[in-house]
Parts: sequence; C-alpha cells; structure tokens
Amino acid sequence: MHKTHALLQHRPSLLRLSSLLAGAMLSSATLASDINLNYAFFAPAQTFPGVQMQFWADELEKRTEGKVAVNTFPGGTLLTASNMLDGVLNGVADIGLTTTSYEPARFPLLNLIGDFSGIDVNAEVASQVAYQLVQEFPQEQFGLEDFKVITVFTSEPGYLQTRNQVSTLEDLSGMEIRVPGESDTMRTLGAVPVGMSQAETGEALQAGIVQGVASSRETLMDLQYARYLDYIVDYPLTNVVMLAVMSRQRWDALPEDVQQIIDELGAEASQYAGHYLDGHVRDSIAWAQENHNVEVVTLSEAEQGRWAELLEPLNEQRIEQISAQGLPAAALYERMLELIEQYQH
Repeated sequence: MHKTHALLQHRPSLLRLSSLLAGAMLSSATLASDINLNYAFFAPAQTFPGVQMQFWADELEKRTEGKVAVNTFPGGTLLTASNMLDGVLNGVADIGLTTTSYEPARFPLLNLIGDFSGIDVNAEVASQVAYQLVQEFPQEQFGLEDFKVITVFTSEPGYLQTRNQVSTLEDLSGMEIRVPGESDTMRTLGAVPVGMSQAETGEALQAGIVQGVASSRETLMDLQYARYLDYIVDYPLTNVVMLAVMSRQRWDALPEDVQQIIDELGAEASQYAGHYLDGHVRDSIAWAQENHNVEVVTLSEAEQGRWAELLEPLNEQRIEQISAQGLPAAALYERMLELIEQYQH
C-alpha cells in the first residue's frame, strides 16, 4: 500500500517526464527529415523511369544526410499522366515525372528532341544530350517557365514490336500500333497510330485493340508485352523524352544547399537512367527470346532505304513546323547532332 501511495504521489512528475521524452523524440524525428518531398510518376516502379526515380530519391536523402526525405508515388497512386504537371503546379506533388509527348502542344520544342526518326543512338547518349539541351536553351522556349527542371532523360529509340511479322512496308500497312504521343511516324509508314498511355497498353494488346507498339524494348519484360508480341523490327524510330519537374514556387522555398545538391543530381540521374535502360533492354530482349520466342527482324538494305526515304522528309517537316511557332528548331537540331557526336566519343 505504501509503495502504491508513493507511486501515486509521483505520478504527475512521471507524466511530465513522459511528455518531455515524447517531445524530444518528435523533435529528433523532425530534425532527421526537415523537408519532405512527394515524388509522383504514372507508371509502375519497375519501369526504367521508376528505377531512376528511386535512384534520385535515395541519392538526395543520402547526400543531404537525411535532411530531405523523398516519398515516391509510382503507378499513378498520387497523380496520373493526364494531370501530372497541373498536379505539380497545384501542390498535389512536389515533383512530377512525365512523358512530354503526352502533351505535344505544351512542349513542341522539347518533344522535338525525341521526334526524329532513324537516328541510331542509345539511351545513355540520348539522355545526356536531352539534359544538356534543356540546360542550354532558355526555359520559356521549352514551355518550362513555371517549372524547375529536376532532370531530363529519354528512352532508347522506339522499335516496332508486333504480333505479326513486319519485313516490309506492305506488312505494316493498316496495322494498329500503340504510340505514346507522336503519331506522324507510324502514319507515314502506313500504320494506324493509336495514342494511349503505357498504363492502358497491356490490356489493349491482350484484347487485340492494337497489334503492336512503337516503344523502347524493355517493356517486353517489365510490362510483359512479350506475352502478346512475337516480333521486333530492328529499325530505330523516335525517342520518348521524360521530364521531372517541381513548381518554381516549391523550388524557391527550398534551402540553397538542398537546391545545389538537386542541381548536381540532375545530370547524374539523366546518365544513370540511360545507362540502366541500355543494359536492361539487352536483358529484356534476351528474356523475351528465351521465354516467349520473340524474333528480331532485320530489314533488308533496300527496305531500310524505303523507310528512310519516307521518314527523312518528315524530320525536315517537323523542324519547319516548330520554327513556324517562333521557336529555334533548326538551332536545336544542329546542336543536338553536335552533342550526339560529342557523347558518342
């Protein structure tokens, strides 16, 4: 009884001590991550942009020694492809990662970086070139004046991946092909382009709504497209440009030391994404061949010439169309070719 009475006497003191300890723990947790950033992406985490996203998040947390915590939201769990950029501007997410070709009218000059067909360049080189171009040209020319660019990278060139074999233009004629945004290439080659996001494509292939895709080839394994597709045409088409951004308002609110680390990470994340994708594409093709008997179709030299003859004027037409909007399309194209040569050596 005496012991119980003694404990009751000291109960207020014990409660105050518990409260102080809880406050100290909360303060410590707050200090451990003073800044929390929500990073949204519309496709699954295992896709190559999702892998880049996690690399960037881990590196930022490590380099800020835990001062910044990054919460990743892949798979459209926070924002989807259709509302990614507006969601960033409205503060739904601090950072958004999107495919610029989903909004062609918003980013005409930026999309031009990926819209040229027939340029045989891997993802690592293409990503570094895209990132540097965005650094060199004024942001308003890219439609990015309201954003802070976190990083830019690209897919490898898209390749036709089809259910039925395509060895000639005649084989492709009338075939419905999923495209991420830009559709002139497929239309020029005689196919019927069907624009849809990556999230919709698996079901469309399974249901036979489309008979193939024009995309980089890691999706054969990552998104299991090899279950529905039997052939890869070994001819490079257009690239997809991936863009990660913050709103200018959110960026300006960050401490300078954090801004500096994010800037340093931009080029690294771009090269990392491209390098990872190139290796992953090789693994994906090997997996698709071994597990689903996917075949690579090499066009004859004469057939390659026919495709190039159709696509080269299209490249020139794109430059003219973007130039007509008062944007430096020709200068961008010339600089892009210079940078490709620089990064390839």
